[in-house]
Amino acid sequence: MGGLDKGLIELAGRPLIAWVLERIAPQVDEVVISANRHPASYAKFGYPVVADRHADYRGPMAGIAAAGAQARGTWLLVVPCDAPFLPRDLAQRLIERAGATHSQLVRAADTQRTHYTCFLMHHRLLPDLAAQVGAGRLKLQTWQAGHNAETVIFPDAGAFHNINTPEQLAAAAERTLSEG
Repeated sequence: MGGLDKGLIELAGRPLIAWVLERIAPQVDEVVISANRHPASYAKFGYPVVADRHADYRGPMAGIAAAGAQARGTWLLVVPCDAPFLPRDLAQRLIERAGATHSQLVRAADTQRTHYTCFLMHHRLLPDLAAQVGAGRLKLQTWQAGHNAETVIFPDAGAFHNINTPEQLAAAAERTLSEG
């Protein structure tokens, strides 16, 4: 997206992060936003904003580790800021699966693929996540595989679409009109 901060890109007149917060905030007890750029812009949404703890950009795992260190809950629901149509029952279904399987990590999938950036993790996994980031092992999929992650399949593949291109943004705008 041309180096723009994706969470602040507008979809139908609202930043992508606003769409995500609208879907996720009612599902959780606490929201922490991980953002390395424009912290004042993100703070306007009324939630704590944390940056990665590393001077070099280490990607999503570093942001998750920073947000997790700030969060107070037993479980951490992780979602990206550029997926505006997340399921309204995402947290409930992931926590139910965690309870049923005694798993400490449950991720979302649709009928076509796994969405590694949409997951629920127990706070006990945070030290290991932080250690992986510190060691420069930054592939989220590999880290999840090491923790016997469970997967919950959601029927709406469009619920997890990330906005990565102007074309995807235009398609998302069409979806907002059709759901209207």
